[in-house]
Amino acid sequence: ADYDAAIAGYFTPKEEGLPPRLGLAMERVQTLRYGENPVQRAGLYVTEEPRGMRDLAQRQGKELSFNNLLDIDAAMWAVACWANRPACSIIKHTTPCGIAVAGAAAEAFRKARATDPVSAFGSVIAFNTVVDQATAQAMSDLFVEVVVAPSFHDEALAVFAAKKALRVVELPVSRGARALDYKRVRGGFLVQDQFEFDPSDQDWAVPTERRPSEREWTDLRFAWAAVASVKSNAILLARDERAIGIGAGQMSRVDSVFLAIHKARQEQHEVSGSVLASDGFFPFADGVEQAAAAGVTAIVQPGGSVRDAEIVEAANRHDIAMVVTGHRQFRH
Repeated sequence: ADYDAAIAGYFTPKEEGLPPRLGLAMERVQTLRYGENPVQRAGLYVTEEPRGMRDLAQRQGKELSFNNLLDIDAAMWAVACWANRPACSIIKHTTPCGIAVAGAAAEAFRKARATDPVSAFGSVIAFNTVVDQATAQAMSDLFVEVVVAPSFHDEALAVFAAKKALRVVELPVSRGARALDYKRVRGGFLVQDQFEFDPSDQDWAVPTERRPSEREWTDLRFAWAAVASVKSNAILLARDERAIGIGAGQMSRVDSVFLAIHKARQEQHEVSGSVLASDGFFPFADGVEQAAAAGVTAIVQPGGSVRDAEIVEAANRHDIAMVVTGHRQFRH
């Protein structure tokens, strides 16, 4: 049956869009102690997809749990869009509480941890580059559930060995081959194309009177990439290519703006002069007004609201540079 499903999937004409029938062929490679909660049975099943969980290799530590694996996947997804820069994500409950890029992995970790050092306790931390001794030493005073990266220097593994319970995992950094994404619903699955972050800014537009400065452009590009890994409604404040405040999973966008500002101020980050990324359009001008009151100077968002003119007018009123990308990045 697995063979038949794989063959049927292979020969389904791609140009026809989603196929009328789908078969899932998966192999159980690990039985887990329990699922998301102790009352749930669980296992890790993998497909033939390259550069995925099939290629996971645990170098040390306790057995991986169901929730560990969810967070590992989210953490590696979060750093995968930076192909040429060391990046670090710090994940709790599949959402970043810190994310940054830098010239070296150790510095990326320090910047990411500074986003919200309290929430970083008990996290899963991912890197898109090799972890060296300096990076491992920078993490030595923090309790971490899992550290995951494409590879580790032997000197880094020696540092991690002092923490016997720490799970050290190697996993390819790629977001995987272009594939279908499955969401379980009652009696079936919702199926969609796997979301792929588009790093190009060629189609971005600036509808405001003021264009972003060079520094703002750098942080806007970072913030737009980073907010893609935050649960909707998602707002991310950034400065110097690191998140300084994250508002995730709120039912109203203005509340996510409030939360991002609150979290930044809680850690004494300077909000004034920062930039803001929103994964969806602003339905009202209130989110822009709140950002302006906190000192945000530039915003990147997809646009598409029936009140776009009001949103741009509010930005102009506060001398905010606004960039419209033309596509949203919801994550549920």
